[in-house]
Formats: sequence, structure tokens, C-alpha cells
Amino acid sequence: MNTEIVYLNGEYLQADQARISVFDRGFLFADSVYEVIPYYQGVGFRLQQHLDRLAYSLRAVRIETDHDWAAILDELVSQNGGGNLSVYLQISRGSAGYRTHAYDDRMQPTVFACCSAIRDIYADGPEHVQGYKVIVTADLRWHRCDIKSTGLLPNILVLQQAREAGADEALLVRDGLLSEGTSCNLFLVRQGVIYTPKRSSEILGGTTRELILELAAENGIPYQEVDLRPEDLASADEVWISSSTRGVVPVLEIDGCPVADGAKGPLWQRMFTLFTRFQHRLMTGERA
Repeated sequence: MNTEIVYLNGEYLQADQARISVFDRGFLFADSVYEVIPYYQGVGFRLQQHLDRLAYSLRAVRIETDHDWAAILDELVSQNGGGNLSVYLQISRGSAGYRTHAYDDRMQPTVFACCSAIRDIYADGPEHVQGYKVIVTADLRWHRCDIKSTGLLPNILVLQQAREAGADEALLVRDGLLSEGTSCNLFLVRQGVIYTPKRSSEILGGTTRELILELAAENGIPYQEVDLRPEDLASADEVWISSSTRGVVPVLEIDGCPVADGAKGPLWQRMFTLFTRFQHRLMTGERA
């Protein structure tokens, strides 16, 4: 599938032909926000929900635009062959033509979008999912994690710390509370109940997180949004992480210690089936 067409400031062009100013504030200061939106069979999944979150981020950092995002992204997906794609959209404040911390409200935002393929993992089954090893470490990020900013250097450094420790991901702690992972939300299971950190400015409320909670409610699985502490991990029967690109993944080891018996838990296996069946229907139109 061709996914080489990108969108940049009103044009659809080959990725290697896209150019931005070296003075763009997204490049110089990470003065930009982004959104990642799955498209299934060429249709944006919960597109309005994603665009509402994008609008929230834009308002929070005071970038003003009047773009028709749905039309732009629909056309980009079409030019990349339609089907099942993940769309990345980034909006920076633009360029002043020189480097300066202060910004001018008259600057024109830089808008960029690209696509990548989404794989249907329903047929793989839970037995083929590789469980994660994670570490627990300090949350180095700024205090507005609810804004989907491209300023992700703390996330990158912590993820590298995890990889150097032989782990796949890091769970972050601030003021004694677990928040989320470097690019994922967190879930614990105890005695058949799912627990996840409450929505706040300390976490980014992912759309996949919301879908998991909806699927839990629809299928009679109790859940609670609560404050979670690092010590709660030791008493968990299961631990999961979720993201739009990874779905729902079991955590089998934390800081070198197994979660419960170190195996994929039964409630995760049930949620994996519910989640991937839901996704499969969107991707194929078939009932799984």
C-alpha cells in the first residue's frame, strides 16, 4: 500500500518533497501539538473525539487555525489508497523567519500529516502477543500532560532508560502516584476489577483507554478510575498498558519481578479478544 503521500500546508506531495523552514517553531522549540487518528476502511475512527482533543490542545497552547481537518485527512487517506491507516497530524505555531522565544499571533501555523498502515491482529490470538517488561521511574515531564504536545524529550529519555534496563516500557510516578507510561495508559486488575489512574492534567486520556473502559462496561467487567501508587503494582493480579498503536498489552514483569505468576492473565485475554474483535469489525466490516 502506498503511504508516501503527505500533507503540508495545503499540498499533497511525496514525502521526500516536503520542506519546512529551519526557523519553524515546531522544529526549534517543540512549539506544536499533534494527534494520531486511526482510519478503518477509509473512515476516521471516532474522528470528532480526536478532533475535539486536538482543538483542546490548540486552545491550550494558543495556536489559532481555521482548517477543515476532516476534509484534509480524508483526502490524505484517499491519496494513500484508503483502507486501514494511522494518520499523524501535527500543527506548529509556524515560523517568524528567525529564532525568537516570543511569538507573533500573525504567524501562519505549519500543518503536516502523514499515514502508516494498521495491521489487523485479531486472527493472531492472545497467545501470539508478547508480554512486556517494564520499569517504574520518576515522571520527568511537564505538568500539562493533558496537552498533546510534541515536546516528548522526557518520554524519549525515560523509554531509553527502560530499554537499557532490558525492558519495553516505563511506568511513571509523580508525587507518589502512578500516572501512565511514556506513550501509553495504565491498567491494574485485582479480584476481577480493572483499576486505572483518574483523568487529570498529569495524564493524556487516550482514546484507546476510553474504548477499553467502554468495552468493560458493555461486557459486565467492573472498573474504577482511582489514584494508584507504585506499591499497588505488587498486589496486582494483572497489569496492562494500552495505546492506539499497540492496542492492549499485558505487563508480565516490573523492575525484574513477575506480575502475579508472570503469565498473561485471564481478564487481559478476554479484553484482548473484545478489543481486537471490535477493531477487526471496523477493518473488515465482518462480524468476528
